[in-house]
Amino acid sequence: MADGTALLDDLAALVGGRARAGREGDHVAGVPARLVAAPSSTDEAAAVMRACADHDLAVAFRGQGTALHWGAPPKRLDVLIDTGGLDQVIEHVAGDLVAVVQAGLTVDALNARVGEHGQQLALDQPRPGASIGGTLATARSGARRVHYGAPRDLVLGVTIVRADGVVAHAGGKVVKNVAGYDLAKLVTGAYGTLGLVTEAVFRLHPLAQAGRWLAVRCADPSDAARRAQQLVGSQLTPTAVEVLRAPGGPGVDLLVLLEGTAHGVDERTAPTLALLGDGAAEVDRDLAEVAALPGGPEDVLVKVAVPLTGVGRLLDAVAAAEVSHGVPLEVRGSAGVGVLHVSAPADTDAETVAALLRDLRAACTGGSAVLLQAPPAMHAQVDGWGPVDGIDLMRRVKDQFDPQGRLAPGRFVGGI
Repeated sequence: MADGTALLDDLAALVGGRARAGREGDHVAGVPARLVAAPSSTDEAAAVMRACADHDLAVAFRGQGTALHWGAPPKRLDVLIDTGGLDQVIEHVAGDLVAVVQAGLTVDALNARVGEHGQQLALDQPRPGASIGGTLATARSGARRVHYGAPRDLVLGVTIVRADGVVAHAGGKVVKNVAGYDLAKLVTGAYGTLGLVTEAVFRLHPLAQAGRWLAVRCADPSDAARRAQQLVGSQLTPTAVEVLRAPGGPGVDLLVLLEGTAHGVDERTAPTLALLGDGAAEVDRDLAEVAALPGGPEDVLVKVAVPLTGVGRLLDAVAAAEVSHGVPLEVRGSAGVGVLHVSAPADTDAETVAALLRDLRAACTGGSAVLLQAPPAMHAQVDGWGPVDGIDLMRRVKDQFDPQGRLAPGRFVGGI
């Protein structure tokens, strides 16, 4: 490995002086970076990645840093590549509802730009301020996923820099062009372990003319899940179907968002209220508030995915676990797609978190329970990912993209 000062000088030369020694805040899940480099183009990012490959340096990537504490800590970290300088809208083809953007751009900034044309990238932000690259890396989506889909459904193509510095392109800016689309899906949710996304092509949607929140309080969690399933299977086309459970229960709030034309929303309101049942009413809610993750930035956070038929069983399991482990548990998430988040207080010990994960995994047959957020030391004591189908294939993919294991080593499932 090169001398630190000489290496810093080399990296600075590659990115126009935008490289420096790591500081207190330059860490990934508690692991500090020796150096930070901030490229402003794909070519500069490729040059930095080649230099890191030449010196066998472990690399991780940072956008706005809203989820760097998610996942397991990297086994080692030499260089943190900051994508904040990759913040441009390269092209907005309004007529095709497509945008080509750099990975460091925030979702908010993109939506401000395309919103001028009555369009949107329909990805809610569970943690505000996320970058495009960070959203893809962690596969984050929010309340409206039931209607618009997740990041992997909206990304049409990517430009990535491989571990060896080679630039690869996949997909295109035409919605019907699916060439290479699998690569875009592959890097989505991979926590930066397969390559650095520098650009992405997204499918956009028109902004809704009107929206209305409806809600009902269900004393029985299974009843909330049953009503949610009926809504998803109906012709009412809700944009969001969310459940909210406060710590201590006992009931569950079921919230439904209707969007579209003003006339269309009016027409669907009465039948939706009827389907929700007694006590249902129109409510004043903010999308950002509903889409927010439970708990705080220091709390333990578990992401649970279940079949729609398993949402009620999961909510019952949370209530039982709260009693058996003596820990208050909050739940928020989409009963419309079966992706929910469970939070526990930051001071919950590792043994209790491990037991909670076992309970949740037992309750979500056909799904998964993943420890997203916890104190770094806890990841070494707890099986954060659980059993994963296809792990051998995932290892082979990792070996093909990053044979030296230098990209965010250990961050992803199975220590990938």
